[in-house]
Amino acid sequence: MKHSKSYNKALEETKGVHALPIAEALALVEKTKRVKFDETIEVHINLGVDGKQADQQVRGTVVLPHGTGRSQKILVIAKGDKAAEAEKAGADFVGAEDMITKINGGWLGFDVCITTPDMMGMVGRIARVLGPKGLMPNPKSGTVTMDVKKAVADAKGGKVEYRLDKTNIIHCIIGKMSFGAQKLAENYAVLLDAIVKAKPAAAKGTYLKRITVCSSMGVGVQVAAQI
Repeated sequence: MKHSKSYNKALEETKGVHALPIAEALALVEKTKRVKFDETIEVHINLGVDGKQADQQVRGTVVLPHGTGRSQKILVIAKGDKAAEAEKAGADFVGAEDMITKINGGWLGFDVCITTPDMMGMVGRIARVLGPKGLMPNPKSGTVTMDVKKAVADAKGGKVEYRLDKTNIIHCIIGKMSFGAQKLAENYAVLLDAIVKAKPAAAKGTYLKRITVCSSMGVGVQVAAQI
């Protein structure tokens, strides 16, 4: 793959850099910034687990203290009092059969889908649409719940989901470049603590194998894995 001169320059600046404390890693990410817009800061965590085994899955949610910096569009599929609760809580879209029909027609103008347990039969009809996009409601992520008000507030307030991919890596965002190193480091600490606490009992050996932080358009910087 051919990279731009600015990317190669940033790559050169990070060459030979290994396992920095998070504050230093974030400072280097900012130093090697190549674009003018406010980039998202990402964390990629390689875990010493076998995700193919059911008892070694790592998945959950955590609310970052300083949010993600992203504006989330929230859809709530509910009826009656729960639909009214969702509207009052600030959900961007609320509905039931009408929303199912709209999504089946190709509409996906939302970032998070929340529903109540009694609506899962109906939501199951669009699982083939929502699933591949990572939008399918799930009890483990707190998006299938009777506490619609809290679910909407969490989603608007900076809740992120962490989930192991097929290569045993978790990919998460921890904010925007404009947050500054301190807020980003605090978000990172909360995320890492949640992932450490989610360590499966069946996992053996080194749990945090490699952690990398980067901006959305930047190069990766390795972070010291600390528990």
